[in-house]
Amino acid sequence: MAALTKTAMRVMRTVTSPHGFNLGLNQGDAAGAGIAAHLHQHIVPRWGGDANFMPVIGHTKTMPQLLGEHP
Repeated sequence: MAALTKTAMRVMRTVTSPHGFNLGLNQGDAAGAGIAAHLHQHIVPRWGGDANFMPVIGHTKTMPQLLGEHP
């Protein structure tokens, strides 16, 4: 999976020249995988000043919570 990630990032750098990337793995229903035994990864190219990718790609918003606030 790491080799595929490296390849995907290299291709995206060549094609779209992003300033950075967001990488995320999802596993389980609560994490957005949809199928509990399924694991998938997002590789999202980012540019300075662009919009947060969660509402754009995930059609959702995040709610920050500090680790000390977790029950």
